[in-house]
Amino acid sequence: MRRPDRTAQEALEVAKLYFYSGLTTEQIAREMKVSRPKVSRLLTFAKESGMVEITIHDTDQSMAPFAREIRDCFSLNSVQVVPVPEVLGEVLWLDRVAKHAASYLNAILQPGMTVGLAWGTTLSAVSEHLIPKQVGKLSFVQLNGSGNTWTNDNSYAARILQSFADNYQARIYLFPVPTFFDYRETKDAMWRERSIQRVVEMQSNADVLLYSIGSVSAGVPSHVYSGGYLEPKDLKELKTQGVVGDLATVFYREDGSYCDISINARASGPPLDLYPRALHSICVVSGLAKVPGLIAALRAGYIRDLIVDEPTARDLMDRISEPNPTLPGGTDGSTVRSRV
Repeated sequence: MRRPDRTAQEALEVAKLYFYSGLTTEQIAREMKVSRPKVSRLLTFAKESGMVEITIHDTDQSMAPFAREIRDCFSLNSVQVVPVPEVLGEVLWLDRVAKHAASYLNAILQPGMTVGLAWGTTLSAVSEHLIPKQVGKLSFVQLNGSGNTWTNDNSYAARILQSFADNYQARIYLFPVPTFFDYRETKDAMWRERSIQRVVEMQSNADVLLYSIGSVSAGVPSHVYSGGYLEPKDLKELKTQGVVGDLATVFYREDGSYCDISINARASGPPLDLYPRALHSICVVSGLAKVPGLIAALRAGYIRDLIVDEPTARDLMDRISEPNPTLPGGTDGSTVRSRV
């Protein structure tokens, strides 16, 4: 019979004394006859291993001006603004937002749920901060293909999904298709295959969607733009067609339109009308360059739950409060007035 791990036993004892009995780290150290640094290490182990789950009911934060205004302006279910030190830069912003998103995910996941994941830089960061939790019969499905013309290595997206699956002891369903097909006809043919239809159906019925906004000019570059998935002619075409961002490699304009953007006919990501239908449609955003794409997605109704860093939220609020904003480039070439 395997003996319980001593570190785990000690961590559990420390956690109970700290959280249940309300003892300080100094009192615990004296009681257990160990050093205070060891008590701190054991508390950290208890949290990182999933023994301890902390839920913060921060009513002030949930109703903070940025969060409240954004939520009410776009009729969102929830907005969470993550405090970050602005002067330390966007790499740290992303790290803080990713940690927050990982904790939030544990609060909403329920047994039997299906979670759609759009792989990329932000989801990779979230995967590094996941907190172990047992959630029965949980499934993760890849929302967009990850094949690349220039490499046969699809491990980037697979590693992200595997991290989520390992953390929750869940099943994963990869999407074994290219990110972008060379020809629309090839995609149409693939979508008639039953194996592909099964994954697409899982995407369509997902309870939770977790994704970010893709941006070509982000301070922390979106992986689809920096990883060789788009050729120079594709980037030129996106600029010509007024693209401001993407969700799972489906591109959209400032007015939210996307159906007539030519590259989308070859893209493997789901149609954007999928996002409002999910029970939890969680967009995790960090970085000022993503604000134009974020505003467009919010106005179009593609987001239901938003997790965003404070400087990005501030810039978002400043932009939507500008007098009489207009959105150039409607699908018919006309100017579309903002609904905000």
